[in-house]
This record gives sequence, C-alpha cells and structure tokens, in this order.
Amino acid sequence: MKSFKILILGLLVVFSAGCKTNNTNDFSTKDKNQVAIVNRKALFDGKNLDAWYIVVSDKKFTGKMDEYFVIEKGMIHVYPKQEHNSTQSFAGLFTKESYSNYKLTLEYKWGTKKFKPRENFVRDAGVIFHQFGPDVIWPYGVECQIQEGDTGDIWAIGSKVTSKISRVIRNYDPNGELITRGTPKEKFQRFHRSYDWENPSGWNKLVIEVKGNNAKYTLNGYLVNEVIDAQKYNELLGAYEPLTSGKIVIQAEGAELYYRNIFIEALDR
Repeated sequence: MKSFKILILGLLVVFSAGCKTNNTNDFSTKDKNQVAIVNRKALFDGKNLDAWYIVVSDKKFTGKMDEYFVIEKGMIHVYPKQEHNSTQSFAGLFTKESYSNYKLTLEYKWGTKKFKPRENFVRDAGVIFHQFGPDVIWPYGVECQIQEGDTGDIWAIGSKVTSKISRVIRNYDPNGELITRGTPKEKFQRFHRSYDWENPSGWNKLVIEVKGNNAKYTLNGYLVNEVIDAQKYNELLGAYEPLTSGKIVIQAEGAELYYRNIFIEALDR
C-alpha cells in the first residue's frame, strides 16, 4: 500500500508539471533566448486604428486617414480607392506612443495597383522604428524595408547603424564583418538582407525584435538582418548617442498592400 501511494504521488507531480509547462496563457515564461515576454497587445486589432495617426508627404493634405489606410475584413488596405497608375503621395501611420525593448509582429501581402512616381519600380513599403525628430515623410529612425525581393533590408535614416556583412556577397551574414554606416550628412544608408524569403503572392510574417539600440529582423521564420548599436546624432553635443526608443511607423510608399495582425510584446532587457 505504501508503494502504491508513492506511485500515485509521483504521477500527480508529473501531471502537474506537464500542465504548467503547456499553459499557453502564461506570459511570464521565457523564450529560447531567455527573454521574459509580458504585456502583449494589439497595435491593430482588425477593428480600429486608435493607436495611430497619419502623416502624408503632401503638406497640403487635410483629409482623413481612410484616404490612404482603410480597414477591410480585419485588414489595413493601403491605397484602397486610388486608381492604378495615378499619381499618389507617400504616407505613414505613426504610433501615438513611443516604445523600447519589444517584439513587433505583423503580416503583409501585396496588392496589384502601383502608383506614380513609382509605377515602374518594385512594390515598396516598410516599418520604421525608434522614430525621432519631426513628423515628416520619411522621418529619422531605423527602417525594416518591406519591398518585393528585398524585405528585411536595413535603412539607417538620419541615424548610424552597424551590421554584419558577408565579405563575398556583401549581404547580411550572422558571421560576417562588422560594418558601420551613417554620418550627420548622409540621411539614407542601406544594409541588404541575407536572402529573399518573401512569399510574393500571399501573406508574409515579419518580426522585428528590438532590444535597446539593437534589433533583429525575421521574415517567415528566417533571420534576415540585424541592427547593432543604432545611434542618433546629438547636434548640441556634436556627438552620437544610443538610439533606444521611439515611435513605430507603417509605410505607404506608392504600392497597394495589406497589413494585418499587428502585435507588440514588451521584452525585459
């Protein structure tokens, strides 16, 4: 009888541990990188754009957000009413709040329409994080480019960034050479992604994991680029300083596309 009780007790312990491990609602658990994930929330829940405001390159624009971004069937439809091949301004959705140390997840899919002045170019969009300075198109910060064949490129916009570059193909390589680009006189500097993992005709999942002034871009489950030691220039001090927080910007850049499932998860440092 004593042995039987010990056996039962052991089974209960194993069962209890298994239930705790499989609790998908436990946001205090840690991922494989041992970073605690807390406070997951939707930046776009499929119903409204209350977390955002619009900025348009046309300074005379006085219209409403839904002229460029409209909600349809739980998605954000970019350039929803514009006629194909017409001339259109660029625009961006800016978050009302600033963020630091987070994982941003979104899905995107290309539409069919293209607009002047980019009617003869590949479809283009992007996500800017750690935005700082004036609300303009395009603002200072660090961009994860969304572009046909090039999603995951880094653009340092008014900032300075280091990444790991292959000596041979000059694209991102986790074991590559550290290269730094960006000066106070150069607004745009580019780092190419490692490989094109984009699904050109369907939905793509983009994850941007930001830790202070570092970030990693993952497209459809593949690591494609890495931001190291992002900095911004302090004109008063005449020196660079770490770029660790800012607003998030979702772009409309002359091509029809759709965004959905935009979530942000705060990460412990």
